[in-house]
Amino acid sequence: MVKKWIGVSALVAVLVGGYFIVENKFSEAPELLAEEIEIEEFEIQEEENLLFGININGLQITEGIVGKNQTLSSILSPFNVPYEIIDQIARKSKDVFDVRKIAFNKKFTVLTPEDSSQAQFFIYEPNPSEYVVFKLDDLEIYKEEKPVELRHVEKGGVITDNLSFNMNRLGITNDMIDQFADLFGWYVNFQGLQKGDVFKVVYKEKVIEDQVVGITDIEAAYFQHKGQEYHAIPFEQNGEVNFFDQEGNSFKKSFLRDPVKYTRISSKYNLRRFHPVQKRYKPHLGTDYAAQPGTEIRTVGDGTVVEARFTSANGNFVKIKHNDTYTTQYLHMSKIASGMKPGTRVKQGQVIGFVGSTGLATGPHLCFRFWKNGKQVDWLAEKLPPADPISKENREAFERIKQEKIHQIAGILVQEEEKKLLAEN
Repeated sequence: MVKKWIGVSALVAVLVGGYFIVENKFSEAPELLAEEIEIEEFEIQEEENLLFGININGLQITEGIVGKNQTLSSILSPFNVPYEIIDQIARKSKDVFDVRKIAFNKKFTVLTPEDSSQAQFFIYEPNPSEYVVFKLDDLEIYKEEKPVELRHVEKGGVITDNLSFNMNRLGITNDMIDQFADLFGWYVNFQGLQKGDVFKVVYKEKVIEDQVVGITDIEAAYFQHKGQEYHAIPFEQNGEVNFFDQEGNSFKKSFLRDPVKYTRISSKYNLRRFHPVQKRYKPHLGTDYAAQPGTEIRTVGDGTVVEARFTSANGNFVKIKHNDTYTTQYLHMSKIASGMKPGTRVKQGQVIGFVGSTGLATGPHLCFRFWKNGKQVDWLAEKLPPADPISKENREAFERIKQEKIHQIAGILVQEEEKKLLAEN
């Protein structure tokens, strides 16, 4: 609604009891005064009230949740949207969002003009961070992202059980736990943690409408294992941000410590192992990680796929050449990830398949094999060289950031209840 106001120009005169004031002097008001007064008309726009970027003044709002087996047509029919419009919207929207993917239990909003019974907008939220707008009157469809708030997080705790258990108790997500484990993987054996080991981590949560939808990378981290302290300090060198310890040595290795989230190592590299299927002694030249079926398998380093196929012994497997020195192989997958074929370039940590028990396997696990200079070696015994340490020219800048991060980490207190558990042990 627009409100109109009438203004009288103050440039001519102001009437006061039959007289008018001009240049601070009083004079009699002539009859022509009314003709000299300029009438100005101006408008004050009513403030916009936005929802999904749409001005909802004059619109009725209906919010809902998609029911079982509901479609775009069944959702919009009660809002008097003709089937012809629904059909045109469905056809036109495929490049933006396929309406056949409208899913059970997802949120939607319908906006209807107050002077009409036919809906003008349909907004669908496929996930917490996006929404799709269907403008029904002119068949316009577009997708938008919701504004994201970054919330600073500093958390610390004491190991009383295992890393996942204790981090989850603090509300730390599995994605952050994976980041943390990858960061310290070459320094700490997470299958052999002790009660009383201490962890601290700094990062940001991505928050939309008070709901956490993701996390950023780690900004600083700390682990104390068997009395040994490890600080992970981020620093940009050669155009890339990596983590360094207190002496300026890089945390980054050529390879991740573990190619899969596993429950236990069920079999190690062994030149004389009794094969559980073939029932005879033969060398086991890999490392077996027992894990749940379907668990993601990640390449431990950058490289090129040289094989991705099935054999009766190996089952579904992928083999990756990393450089002239190192090659890795991942066996017994339930399924090879899409796009894995000879010649495909892969990045460290990329999902290349999923845990299964295909081939000669008695249960779900990953058999991981590691070649060095053309010979299979014991992966768990390998000590791989780190990336370059802090250079001399960057040492002063690194020392400043190191002190800031160490001070920040020192200020993170572990929860009181965990301190008590630690004291009791």
